[in-house]
Amino acid sequence: MSRFRAAIERRDIDAAVALLADDVVFRSPVVFREYRGPAQVAPLVHAVAEVFSDFAYTHECRSADGRTESLHFQARAGSHEVEGCDLVTWNQDGSISELVVLVRPLSGLIVLAERMQAVMSSAAGLA
Repeated sequence: MSRFRAAIERRDIDAAVALLADDVVFRSPVVFREYRGPAQVAPLVHAVAEVFSDFAYTHECRSADGRTESLHFQARAGSHEVEGCDLVTWNQDGSISELVVLVRPLSGLIVLAERMQAVMSSAAGLA
């Protein structure tokens, strides 16, 4: 099992964040631009953990070289059911160099984006 998946399933978000490489890149349809480095990515990972409920990975696929994982999930964003995929790329040091999150359907993605904005604004003292 993926170390990232295990940390997320334990709801140990700090352990998941500790796996991020210094040069990690994060992409998601919710944040609309890529974020780089643990200082930018960690708050997003924490916010996602706060926004999603009933989160569960449904299956995991791994590339032949073991450096890329596809972690499929189901969750709720408010009253909307969503499904998605965490694409995790590991560097040679065993840290996450890239994390790409994909989510569908659009109605759930919109609610997720709104909730993420509220959590991120609150964390930044903007709400």
